[in-house]
Amino acid sequence: MVQQRQRGGGGRDDRRGGRRGGRDDRGDDFTEKVIAINRVAKVVKGGRRFSFTSLVVVGDGKGNVGFGLGRANEVPEAIHKAATVARRNVVKIPIRNGTLPHPITSDFGAARVMLKPAGPGTGVIAGGAVRAIMEAAGVRNVLTKSLGSNNVINVVRATMVGLQALTDPRQARRERLILAGKIQPDAEKAETAEQTEAEGEPVTAAAEAAPAPVETAAAPAAAATTPATE
Repeated sequence: MVQQRQRGGGGRDDRRGGRRGGRDDRGDDFTEKVIAINRVAKVVKGGRRFSFTSLVVVGDGKGNVGFGLGRANEVPEAIHKAATVARRNVVKIPIRNGTLPHPITSDFGAARVMLKPAGPGTGVIAGGAVRAIMEAAGVRNVLTKSLGSNNVINVVRATMVGLQALTDPRQARRERLILAGKIQPDAEKAETAEQTEAEGEPVTAAAEAAPAPVETAAAPAAAATTPATE
């Protein structure tokens, strides 16, 4: 038996690609957003057989986002299949201060999507599929533009290609330092080095504090010797 969600199915908004979403009843933190539902007719000997194709985006608002396609004879089942596929394809994208780390333009087929970071208060300047992906991923300020085909599936794929190509500046800096030989590539060795430095700070402080009494003790002796010499 297909579980009915608040998104429902087969409505007028669904056939026009209306976006609906909400917490899923599976107990996870992912939010589902139905981007588009398309009705497909297959002509057979006895007439036409109708099926539905749904495009769903899932995300937790913390940088994890994925999309999936589902096909079934009923709209709720198509949404359920698409959501299951989307959960298997979840990827992690870098987000800094609620926006993207750097601008990027990505292509998929004839679709081209431009993504640019924006300052606080800008909001999500996007439409359709790109807006659904950004909101699901947790991006609060971004500038986007669709420059190529308006095919919703290709636009979604182009957006996901661009998001996966984003690089975290801190990770890029670490890779450059590894290439320069300034840090160790092994994370465990890096942690050991950090712990060694942290443990060495009290020793250094003690070493700096140790000579102070010696100099203080030597100073009176020199002062006592000076009057005697005079």
